[in-house]
Amino acid sequence: MQKSRIIIDPNIHFGKPCIAGTRIPVYTVLELVQAGIPFSEIVSKYYTDLTFDDVAACVQYALDLIKAEEVHLVGAIA
Repeated sequence: MQKSRIIIDPNIHFGKPCIAGTRIPVYTVLELVQAGIPFSEIVSKYYTDLTFDDVAACVQYALDLIKAEEVHLVGAIA
């Protein structure tokens, strides 16, 4: 369900992930979350076209990216 809320379209914001049906980039929503703004305020004051679930999908998208990230350590770990 979350993945369908986030789209990547090369014709919208140069392919940056956006919320489906909008031109709102995921990173702009995440910046508000990082600033400590509650989800309810994000949808009522900043992006009235979004739902609470859209904001949650942005957070989930970021978590999924981090989980899938490969880390390559160079050298021995002491």
